[in-house]
Amino acid sequence: MRPNLFACVGMALAALSASAASAQTAYKAEDIVKHFTAAPPIGATRGLCVGTEAECNKGAIAKPADAFDLVLTFDLNSDVLTTEARRNLDEFAAALKDPSLASRSFAVDGHTDASGTANYNLSLSERRANAVVEYLATKGIDKSKLLAKGYGPTKPRNPADPFDPTNRRVETRIQTN
Repeated sequence: MRPNLFACVGMALAALSASAASAQTAYKAEDIVKHFTAAPPIGATRGLCVGTEAECNKGAIAKPADAFDLVLTFDLNSDVLTTEARRNLDEFAAALKDPSLASRSFAVDGHTDASGTANYNLSLSERRANAVVEYLATKGIDKSKLLAKGYGPTKPRNPADPFDPTNRRVETRIQTN
């Protein structure tokens, strides 16, 4: 006896729906608030390099201490936010509404991997940053508190592999100027 095709499709859709509903975000709003409001560690030091510029710039590009990786995923050559990215942005929007962050302004920095030309990647990274700002605006965040900027592939998360998909991201940090 063959199972009813509609019943099988219905069960598959129900399973997908249940797994999507239970999908976890990469962080919670309170984690973001803590990140941006935490006091710097006592005795924090700054690095000093003695050598040529090339010697001092070796290795990974460090993420600024005030930066927060939004864990937003993008498909190759796309500025469309995925479902997972929207869930994470919902948490970020909730954090920005917290009284301790409500008066702050934030830089929204878009990045790409090294696929494509420099001009194309710069444009794509700007579109990604703007997609985040537009989405946050739909969640009630004042766009004047968000400054979108694209960096193309110039600040890779994984400098050893400029084509690594993890380089396609958006980060945010408190705007200091």
